[in-house]
Amino acid sequence: MTAVVGQTVDIPTGDVHADAYLVRPAEGGPYPGVLMYMDAFGPRPSLRAMADRLASAGYTVLLPNVFHRHGRAPVVPLPEFIDRAAQRALFERLGPILRSLTPDLSMPDAAAYLRALAECPEAADGPVGVTGYCMGARLALLTAGHHPDRVAAAAGFHGGRLATETPDSPHLVADRVTAELYFGHADADPSLPPEQIERLERALTDAGVRHRCEVYPGAPHGFTQADLAAYDLAADARHRAALLDLLDRTLTSR
Repeated sequence: MTAVVGQTVDIPTGDVHADAYLVRPAEGGPYPGVLMYMDAFGPRPSLRAMADRLASAGYTVLLPNVFHRHGRAPVVPLPEFIDRAAQRALFERLGPILRSLTPDLSMPDAAAYLRALAECPEAADGPVGVTGYCMGARLALLTAGHHPDRVAAAAGFHGGRLATETPDSPHLVADRVTAELYFGHADADPSLPPEQIERLERALTDAGVRHRCEVYPGAPHGFTQADLAAYDLAADARHRAALLDLLDRTLTSR
């Protein structure tokens, strides 16, 4: 794996600063920028390792703490391994924080993250890629819709609530998306039932968005996260291949 260099940075978001992890290959550059959105448990060793692995493929990756209004990461203490019992207990604490991150807050923050990448000397000029996990998949889709001039590719993995019937559902930005999209859905995911998968697919197709949506058979919600009980090695490898295929085609060919 190509050696990488990572550091913690603080990004002004208007009212407060967001702590973030910025990582890039140790040599050469600048490299295409990628905004990586966290899952509900936030930046932690395993997620930073995912950012490192992506950076080693030739990208400058920014992983912000999107819960920064509630403290620096981790906003709640986390065990090294999150089993199912710990996950339930953590969601009791994180649920209100997650629900407080409305599009009215998250999309101005997204503009700040994209601006930080644009101003980063180690990130190449031009559009960026976005990837997100769990709740981060929603943020990735919203960011692609709210910032079409900056996002060339966006991906989401085991995302939940991507196409609800609420007025702020992420799928409703489909007609504003110019990026190419990829979604790797968890199998039998209660946070993304079949009717939402169908609604998302229909919205993207009707809007003419270049996209691919796939259900990963047998892979549970959280399948990319190595510190969760839901981790699935084969599904994680499939996610990495799909993500790199998308980013390499849309960013490195520019």
